[in-house]
Amino acid sequence: MVGEIARRSEDFSEWYNELVRRAELADYAPVRGCMVIRPYGYALWEQIQRGLDQRFKETGHRNAYFPLFIPYSFIEKEAEHVRGFSPQLAVVTHGGGEELEEPLVVRPTSEAIIGHLYSKWIKSYRDLPVLINQWCNVVRWEMRPRLFLRTTEFLWQEGHTAHATFEEAEEEARKILDIYAEFAEEEAAIPVIKGRKSESEKFPGALVSYSIEGMMGDRRALQMGTSHNLGQNFARAFNIQYLDRNNQLQYCWTTSWGVSTRFIGAVIMVHGDDQGLILPPRLAPIQAIIVPIYKGDEDGEKSQVLEAVAKVKALLSGSIRVEVDDREGYTPGWKFNEWELRGVPLRIELGPKDVAQEQAVLARRDLPGKEGKRAVPQAALREEAERLLEEIQRSLYKRALEFREAHTHEPKDYEEFKAAVEDGFALAPWCGEAECERAIQEETKATNRCIPLEQEPLSPKARCIRCGRPAKERAVFARAY
Repeated sequence: MVGEIARRSEDFSEWYNELVRRAELADYAPVRGCMVIRPYGYALWEQIQRGLDQRFKETGHRNAYFPLFIPYSFIEKEAEHVRGFSPQLAVVTHGGGEELEEPLVVRPTSEAIIGHLYSKWIKSYRDLPVLINQWCNVVRWEMRPRLFLRTTEFLWQEGHTAHATFEEAEEEARKILDIYAEFAEEEAAIPVIKGRKSESEKFPGALVSYSIEGMMGDRRALQMGTSHNLGQNFARAFNIQYLDRNNQLQYCWTTSWGVSTRFIGAVIMVHGDDQGLILPPRLAPIQAIIVPIYKGDEDGEKSQVLEAVAKVKALLSGSIRVEVDDREGYTPGWKFNEWELRGVPLRIELGPKDVAQEQAVLARRDLPGKEGKRAVPQAALREEAERLLEEIQRSLYKRALEFREAHTHEPKDYEEFKAAVEDGFALAPWCGEAECERAIQEETKATNRCIPLEQEPLSPKARCIRCGRPAKERAVFARAY
């Protein structure tokens, strides 16, 4: 099974595509650009959902659902928004066998439809803030599809909030960015850079956009989540107004923010290896897999092993997401390869000798061969399994952070800059001009990923890495998905 997967170090793209299918995370749908998320992949998405949903609710947000179809006229109300999304829109012109009076857009994002509803619901400062999130699907016509990373239809969450002041909206946008970063680092074990998007890269119609950017295993960048302070652009377009404490009519300040199934692609690309997936324990649908080992049942060997397996599963259940692979017709070695491919963090082996010695063998997915294996007394198994899962979680984050740091450079001139983006991230002074940004992309294929929120002040003498004009701030440039 593993032999059918391209080597990660030799053909990262082919490795990724094959792994997603062979690990049964997703498959291509009959409609070009769409994907089928298989049960194992969806279980991983559910883990992401649970973690984020809990954090949203702890900060006062509530879930709702808005329609899939949006009147085309709604999309047109915010000029920058329609310009940004027009090439990706799927438009319905017929329904029920008849031509529609007004075309409908299949939801690419929900600012327009939610703005319309907020204008009806919000009347007074007493109605604010409105803190709503929805879990849904969206459609953006994708010309170069790739499972999880870029598909015509994908799943995500999108938060939409309304506030009385700019300061409150800005606090909300930054708070959500912090939630995304914390979740990426603590749950997915992926170090990220929190930053502000340039004017060219920000969300269509936003006042300011923020993102978290991660470095993948091939040293390319991936935008893993975004949070937008929309200012009053959508409030003015959809007439979202409220009476303030002085009985004066004011426009609201709104935000929107989202994380999609692309997050799964990040987990695959950051942690996987030539044997397959390596899932961080806190997100893994199965944290430990128990593999019974026996030759037959002539001497009661099989029944003894399976009885011990049942006891071990009962011991671990409740604190660890554990399953047993007791399928007939497959050798233990085949099962080992299967669960390595699927990235289960911990494998528990139980054979006749282990039963006799009242122990089990634990094998870590993040360490190769004998290095990651050890025998543990069954009496201490639960405590040791919990400890190892936490150790694996920390180890994966440390490994990913060291990899990013090794491939992040601060070039001194444009030639060094070109070499830097060939190898990974370039953190470089930039003039802030869109024309310079475009030139960099044309000449190096690197885009401005973000302006890091945490950075040292530039010297007054600092100059843009490309054009030599006075630099305003440092930006991270990289080739990206």
